[in-house]
This record gives sequence, structure tokens and C-alpha cells, in this order.
Amino acid sequence: MAEQPKIRIRNLHKRFGPKVVLNGLDLDVGVAESVVVIGGSGTGKSVLLKCILGLMEPDSGTIEIDGRNVVGLPRAEREAYMRKFGMLFQGGALFDSLPVWENVAFGLIQAQRMDRGKAREIALQKLAQVGLGEDVSKLSPSELSGGMQKRVSLARAIAAEPEIIFFDEPTTGLDPIMADVINDLIVKCVRELGASALSITHDMASARKIADRIAMLYEGKIIWA
Repeated sequence: MAEQPKIRIRNLHKRFGPKVVLNGLDLDVGVAESVVVIGGSGTGKSVLLKCILGLMEPDSGTIEIDGRNVVGLPRAEREAYMRKFGMLFQGGALFDSLPVWENVAFGLIQAQRMDRGKAREIALQKLAQVGLGEDVSKLSPSELSGGMQKRVSLARAIAAEPEIIFFDEPTTGLDPIMADVINDLIVKCVRELGASALSITHDMASARKIADRIAMLYEGKIIWA
């Protein structure tokens, strides 16, 4: 029997008024597999991510995580599943009021109620994994370059050692050299964790580098993988 996919999406539909965004989408992400979804602007890549993350309810269809459909789960159960996820947001989405290490440790302190000292230790380890030293940990995000902010965001995404990591346009706004560094770090971090990864991008160089498999989203469906 084939291994059960980490994420299995079937016949997913989502519309906003008359505008159909997802129109019967099917997609699998295997265990420890990196899948990149490509597609033009406004094709529904971000809506797909938001549905998987539970930030949006699809109109119909199923999203199975480890074999269990999570669509419509009660909030408490949904939150238990959310602990499996790490996320790198498109704009980085760092909190400017917190120093770098607290940004990285945010989920550990807030969601897991971890002791601050221990959370800081883990944050420093994760920063080291993305090539940033302890000196950077005390800075505020506004003192960092775009590339360094992305590294901090990546460190935060892997801080809780998630089973699934989402990357939303991970190289947007970076020059080609920095984008390549981030792509290499994504590959390294995902591999070290043994995590499944789902990325959305329209940067083809990035897609080629970080994907085991590429799926193209067009008119609300995966038309090619």
C-alpha cells in the first residue's frame, strides 16, 4: 500500500460572490516531500494556503492532514493540528516591537507556554541554523536588511520543529543572490527537519531549487504536476 500523503486535498471549492477561485482542486503532499504550487497572480494560491491553515473555510471539498479531514473541525481540535505547521509569510510578518530572538520564539512562548529562557536558547539555535549569530538576536527587525528578515522568518517557521512548513512567496523582494541563499536555506532546513513543505511562488528559479514536485494552478484547478 502506498504511503498516506501528509496533506491530501480533494475537490476543493472556494468562491467569493460570483468569482470562483478554487474549482475542484486536487493536490497531495507526501511525507517529507517539497511541493511548489505555481500560477499567475490571482489564481488562488494564497486562498489555497489559507484554506489549509484554517484561516478560510472552503465552500466544499476535503483537506486531510495525516488522513483526517480538518475542514469544519471545532476550534480546539483545529488548533491541535495547527501545531504541526510552520509558516514563512510573504512579507516576513515580523513584530517590530520585539527583538529578533523573541520573534523566533514567539510561538514557543505564546502557544506552547515555554519558559522564556529555554525559548531563547532554541531561538538562538534556529538563528544559527539560518546563519545568524547571537549579536543579531538582540536587534529589532527594522535594523535588518530584507534578506536577514527572511532568515529570521525562516528561523521562526522552523522553531517548533513543525511536521509541515508553508512558504508564501519566500523570495519576493529579494535580489537574485539573496533569493538563492534563502532557497538553499529552505532546502537545508526542510531536509534537516524531515518536514513536508508546500510553497507558493511565481519565481521559477526558486521553484526549481526547492521543489521535489511542481504543480500548476490555473482556473481553480491543478492542471499539471
